[in-house]
Amino acid sequence: MPSRDAALEIKTLAQDPVPLRARASGDWTFHGLKERSEDFARHLVEIEKQPADRIAWDLTGVGELDDAGAVWLVRAMRGSQRVDVSQGHREILNQVGQGLLVPQEPERFDPLSGVVWTGEAAAGAAEHLRDGISLLGQLALDVAGMVRRPREFPMREFSAGIFRSGVTALPVTMLVGFLVGIVLTYLSALQLKRYGADLLVINIVGVGVVRELGPMLASIISAGRSGSAITAQLGVMRVTEEVEALSVMGISITSRLVLPRVLALAVALPLVSFCTDIAALAGAMLVSSFTLGISPGAFLQALPQAVEVVNFWIGIGKSVAFGFAVAFVACHYGLRVLPNTDSLAVGVTRSVVAAITGVIILDAVFAIMLRNIG
Repeated sequence: MPSRDAALEIKTLAQDPVPLRARASGDWTFHGLKERSEDFARHLVEIEKQPADRIAWDLTGVGELDDAGAVWLVRAMRGSQRVDVSQGHREILNQVGQGLLVPQEPERFDPLSGVVWTGEAAAGAAEHLRDGISLLGQLALDVAGMVRRPREFPMREFSAGIFRSGVTALPVTMLVGFLVGIVLTYLSALQLKRYGADLLVINIVGVGVVRELGPMLASIISAGRSGSAITAQLGVMRVTEEVEALSVMGISITSRLVLPRVLALAVALPLVSFCTDIAALAGAMLVSSFTLGISPGAFLQALPQAVEVVNFWIGIGKSVAFGFAVAFVACHYGLRVLPNTDSLAVGVTRSVVAAITGVIILDAVFAIMLRNIG
């Protein structure tokens, strides 16, 4: 039997007790409705202007009726009692109407919702802490095993990680360092000029960049760049069940996937931090030459006297710790990804946020511990 598009005819009877008559015909199915969806939307606006008890419905001309058509008709009739319909269609409309009219319970204010949220957050943090300690312990065992069997160390993955997280990161980190050096020097010069202490800009920028800003900038950029990439790589391996396949083959996940990435970033980040320091100091030297009249030669001559060597080594040591923390957090969240795409996206986002937060907390700890040095 050929299908007929759904049709709706509305008549207005001014002298009738029920002034509006709606007659539906055709096949009220998804296929029959999609061709005239805009017309039916206009009819629905017209119908909604009238009370439900002032509209009479004639549905005897309806042929096929599926869920899509039944939902549209139930919403348009709004519980009207003046409905002429066949028995089979009436049962479908009643079932759909009962489903649409299920009352939704309003959300009740829970005075203990804050306590519940705090408890859930604490439980989640404890779970992350437990898994993190477990992963750290497994890494320590893997390192001990590699010391006894150095041939088993994944040198190819290690060197590839240094290249990806170190060499390829240099352009963006050095550019950011150069611009930060320019901004920091310019702002410091504006203030120091007032007191005639122009040369102190070398002390401020030198110590600030070498000891704090260089490692911090390199770590934050690595968290957003390399950390997210590590989490995404491990997460995709979880989604495609490659991690489980390695476990089935008897290959250690931590020694093959986690250890080379953690060690690679811990080695590469100090080198990236060093290059960032050079770029930031180059920007500072450029601004000092134009704003304060300090020649590049005088700047380079005064820099070793203003910045003690211990500050440089503190920055390098912090970079090692930051690189380890960023890669460790990235691997932790990558291995926790569930086999679905939503979990992968959430894992990458949380990994970057947790890595940056961890770097800032570590920097605060180092600042307190090393406050009397340098």
